[in-house]
This record gives sequence, C-alpha cells and structure tokens, in this order.
Amino acid sequence: MRSLMNPLDLSVEEIDELIDTANDIIENPADYFEKCKGKKLAVLFYEPSTRTRLSFEAAMYELGGEVLGFSEANSSSAAKGESVSDTAKTVSCYADIIAMRHPLEGAPYVASRAGSIPVINAGDGGHNHPTQTLADLLTISREKGRLNDLTIGFCGDLKFGRTVHSLITALSRYTGIRVVLISPDELKLPGYIRRDVLEKNDIPYTQTEDLVSSIPELDILYMTRIQGERFSDRDEYNRLKDSYILTTDKLEGAKSDLAVMHPLPRVNEISIAVDDDPRACYFKQVRNGKYIRMALILKLLGLSKSKHEIIEQTDKSVYVKNILTCKNPRCISSCEQELAHIFKLTDPEAGVCRCIYCEAIADKRFDYIAGEVIKA
Repeated sequence: MRSLMNPLDLSVEEIDELIDTANDIIENPADYFEKCKGKKLAVLFYEPSTRTRLSFEAAMYELGGEVLGFSEANSSSAAKGESVSDTAKTVSCYADIIAMRHPLEGAPYVASRAGSIPVINAGDGGHNHPTQTLADLLTISREKGRLNDLTIGFCGDLKFGRTVHSLITALSRYTGIRVVLISPDELKLPGYIRRDVLEKNDIPYTQTEDLVSSIPELDILYMTRIQGERFSDRDEYNRLKDSYILTTDKLEGAKSDLAVMHPLPRVNEISIAVDDDPRACYFKQVRNGKYIRMALILKLLGLSKSKHEIIEQTDKSVYVKNILTCKNPRCISSCEQELAHIFKLTDPEAGVCRCIYCEAIADKRFDYIAGEVIKA
C-alpha cells in the first residue's frame, strides 16, 4: 500500500506516467468513466478548501466512484477530541482511499501510518501540498512542452506557501532549472529549503523584493497570496498583504509565452484584468488539478498501467525516539500527545535530526555509533 505525503514520494518516471495518464484522460474521458466503479474516496478536510476538495470529489465521480467525508473539523468527531490516528482507522473501514487536509503539519502522515488504505496529503499546514504540485507540473508541461530548462519566479508568501515549497522540491530533480525568489524580507523562502533543496542540487537562484525588474527573464511567474491564516501577528499580516499586485502594466515587459500561475485562491495579488491575458494560466491549473488527481487515484488504487516497476526500498535511516520534543507549534505531535516524538537523522556528519512529521530541525545535535543514536 502506497500513500502520497511529499512530491519526492514519486519518482520522476512515475510523475511522467501520471502526466501521460492525465493527458489521456483529457483526450479520452469516456475511457475512464467506470475505472473506479465500486470504490469510495473519503475526503477528510479539517480546514476550508474549495478547489482541492471539489477537485478530489469531481475526480472520483468522473472515475465512476463514490465520495464520503467532511469539509470541516467541527462536523467530524475531531470536535469531540478524536485523534487523527483513530479517525484514519475508522475511515479505513468505510473507504478505499483517503484525501486529507489538516492545519497541523504531519497529520496526513500520521493517518497513513495508522490506517489500512492509501492516504493522499491534500495539504498539511505550511508543510506540503503534493497534489497541487502535480497539478502545477501538468500545467507547466502542457503550457511549455517541457519540465526542463526553465526560469521560474515565485512571488509573494514564500515562507508559509506550501505550494511553493512543494513545487521547488519537485523541480529540483529536473535539469536547467533557475529560480527567482520574489518576496518581502519577512516572507523569504525558509533557509532549510534554500540549503537542502536549491543549494544541495546546485540550482541557481536569486532573492529580490522587486517583481517588475524580474518579470522579463521569466518563463513562468508563480504568484501566491499572503496567507493571513498562517500569521500569529495580525498587524504584520496587514502590513504585508498588499506587497505585490500583478497588473497588465507590469506584464508589458514579459515574454510573449510567459505562463502566469497561481494556486488560488487569490485575494488581490493578481488584477482581474490579467484574466483576459492569454498568458494567464491559473484557471487552467484548476482544471488540470482534477485530471492529475484522477490519474493519482488510479495509480494508488492499482488501477492504472505502469511502464515502470517501482520497488520500494527498505528504510535504512537512523531514528531518534522520545529524546526530544518537536518545538514546531504547528506540528501534529504538539497536540496529539500519544504520538511518539520521532526524529530522523538527516545529516550524520553534523548530527542534524528532523521531525518525521513536519521536518523541523531538532534544537540539539546527536552523535551516533554503528546505527545507534545516543544523546550527545
């Protein structure tokens, strides 16, 4: 049984297959009308969503399957204090696959460990949003005809933007990628993504606060909203929320084949007038999201043909249990006390450990001997 928590859970070959399947669905929709007949998708959404939830539901219905679940935590037993683990075990008795969105980072991962059916991470806090990334990759592939040799500008909230984090991580495996990071200083891309993804993979990048001067060099402009729900300080949000607004005037110096993308919802960071520009691709992203989720559901249920036999490797990683407590207040382990605090040793030379749920770095370092981790 496989689940999807992170874009890197899929190989490049598997992503190519998903894109091929999605393109085939677009061209031959009638061939897929009964692929999931008799199957049920549980949509467990603990925070608001329009596009992601409805696209999962539309995807399953168009595959001939059925949908059950909830669209807010208060309409589930979570309001009574039920843990994510128990919810996953319960829903596994009713459904064949789960799509979960949760405000706490690592919650879908907990569900995947506790349940007995595949789980798709539909967004966990500011951590990951892999199916949006797949929709983005399908859109880029259809608009540009390739996933290599591209200059991509990410603009807006790069600190809390899980769609940005996921897409940068996914693109790190392709060649010829160059990244331009456009944001206020307070909302810069987290340092661990710059170090562990961009720098580790030798991907050239620049950081700037100037959107207009960056536009002419871009093949893709990925706009994001400033996410008020992620701010603990409302005054800081109000100060930053209008940092970038894309207008038709600002696109005058852009390439004729620029693709303007946005994971949506937008607030006011893209003028409505831009919608009429042929370079606006964000509503195409919405449509592509349904098709790629159809392809993913088929794959995780074992209902699609695969050109590649993917062999799951035995995990030989070194873990640290119950020595530390994750300090990230948005981590699922911070509120569900029965969860073990487990850290993965990601850099043996430096003794760096990361929380397995949210990937936060431990505030202490460890030494290890012959695979056994000991407290330094």
